[in-house]
Amino acid sequence: MGLRERIAAELTAATHGGDLRLDRYAEPPGDPGLLGIAPGDPVWRVHGQATGMLTGGFAALMLQSLHPLAMAGVDQHSDFRADPVGRLNGTVRFVTATTFGSSAAAREAIDLVLRIHTRVHGTAPDGRPYRADDPDLLTWVHTAEVRCFLAGHQAYAPRRLRLGPAECDAYYRQAAPVAEALGARGVPRTSHEVERCLARLRPELRATPAALDSVLFLRGFGRTRRERLVVGRLMNASVGLLPGWARAELGIRRPAPVRAGWDRPLATAVGRVLQWGLGPSRIQAAARGRLAGARRESP
Repeated sequence: MGLRERIAAELTAATHGGDLRLDRYAEPPGDPGLLGIAPGDPVWRVHGQATGMLTGGFAALMLQSLHPLAMAGVDQHSDFRADPVGRLNGTVRFVTATTFGSSAAAREAIDLVLRIHTRVHGTAPDGRPYRADDPDLLTWVHTAEVRCFLAGHQAYAPRRLRLGPAECDAYYRQAAPVAEALGARGVPRTSHEVERCLARLRPELRATPAALDSVLFLRGFGRTRRERLVVGRLMNASVGLLPGWARAELGIRRPAPVRAGWDRPLATAVGRVLQWGLGPSRIQAAARGRLAGARRESP
């Protein structure tokens, strides 16, 4: 097996569990998917850009951890420490199924998460009760996630493919139905609304011991030396996607010159190697084929 094939196999195993299940994206012909998007739409562009999604995903986990109730749920119920790859697989499959999958595949992914959420509840260390299906908590998790995904795209996509202000608003608007299907309410639909949501919640956000422990775990994640090297570069780059106050809360001291002159170029190089290894996305190709069926069948 050549280098390119090894990179593709390792990355596919790490992110999707090995089996892409392309039928979820290719069938049935003409199905518009949950979001009704097409190639070129902002959500398609953001969620289809590997380096931005990897760095944005790590940043989202760090930002989400600053909500004590969200972090309590992860700390007390998630198996991310025992099976981090399995947890990553589930997250990646959810995002790809709801973005590029058929309507049925997206609904299946959402229903699975809804069932899991009914079992996730308890009491945080500060004595407050929490539930994973709390609409406000769901809105926070979604907002932190899409804000970081978009920041990753804007930092690592080729300049010609980055989104303008109106397209950034369209991205948030197109992504909102997934959060609403999970039970979120008051989901931000513009860049201004996202920043206003973060500002409103800022007094509640802080780094608990569980949050600091999760970030430490992420920074050392990897089953092999090569994986740890790659994750380390991407994690460093993800720090630059966080708001300054979030870095301060997490105790991350990485000067701006280091982030701009070292972390970003290294992550860009790593991303290019990973993208070269993966080649054109088979998931997106399958989704394009499904959508093309609608155009062929149109009168």
